[in-house]
Amino acid sequence: QVQLVQSGGGLVEAGGSLSLNCTVSGRSLTRNAVAWYRQAPNKQREFVARMNTSGGPNYADSVRGRFTMTKDSAKNTAYLQMNSLKPEDTAVYYCALGRGGIWDLRGAGWGQGTQVTVSS
Repeated sequence: QVQLVQSGGGLVEAGGSLSLNCTVSGRSLTRNAVAWYRQAPNKQREFVARMNTSGGPNYADSVRGRFTMTKDSAKNTAYLQMNSLKPEDTAVYYCALGRGGIWDLRGAGWGQGTQVTVSS
C-alpha cells in the first residue's frame, strides 16, 4: 500500500523560504511521477509542480522561478524548495504520487498535507 509522509512547511514572512519533503513508501519514484498541489482557504486545489520519471520538473506559472522541485530516488523522497514566498502562497500543500511514469492525477495517492503560511 502506498504511503506519502510529508514534513516541513510552517510560518514565514514574505520573501522568506521554506521547504517541504515527501517520503514515499510502497511505490518507487523511479517508476512513478510525483507532483505537488496546494489548496488555499475557500479555493480549489491547484497544481504547483510535477516531475515525470524522466525529464525535469514542470511548474505552475505562479511559482516558476521561485519554487524548485527535486527528488532523491535513493531515499524515495520528493522535495519542494520554496523561495521568495508571497502571502498568496499560503495554503495546505500536498504531494501526490501517480500510477506511472507520466503524471496523471487520476488514481494518484496523496500525502497528508502540510500548512504553509506566509505573513505580509
